[in-house]
Amino acid sequence: MKPFITCLWFDSAAEEAARFYVSLFPNSRLGTITRYAADAPGGKKAGDTLTVEFELNGQAFVALDGGPMFTFNEAISIQVPCEDQAEIDRYWDALTADGGSEQPCGWCKDRWGLSWQITPAILPRLLSDGGPAQARAVTEAFMGMTRMDIAALEAAAAGAAG
Repeated sequence: MKPFITCLWFDSAAEEAARFYVSLFPNSRLGTITRYAADAPGGKKAGDTLTVEFELNGQAFVALDGGPMFTFNEAISIQVPCEDQAEIDRYWDALTADGGSEQPCGWCKDRWGLSWQITPAILPRLLSDGGPAQARAVTEAFMGMTRMDIAALEAAAAGAAG
């Protein structure tokens, strides 16, 4: 069986978004770009982008310029586990720039409305290794955050450990 491919539906920014995403994440590349061959419903003109194949950190995606009928919402998000605060800050700043927005608990939206979870890679360990009191303390800490703060999460875990 071939690997699954995630399709992201854009109104008219598939190529711009794909180029931005591959510039942001390591081990990423742009693939085949297909274009509308003739004028199409939704105001698409011959030569406009139809699909863009791309990989982010080796995971396959395709971006589709399908028109305004569907938009992103928080039911779908892309999780980005980060090794350190500098990595969190870099992705957070890039994704929230130019019309993106900050959301609670390490979530943000990019300028096209796609939701991202920019989280510390250590978060699952902080939530599971120290028992219920630590899990509660770490959860309470991140529930009050927008951008995740690794030092504050570790302090919450350490405080619960006593």
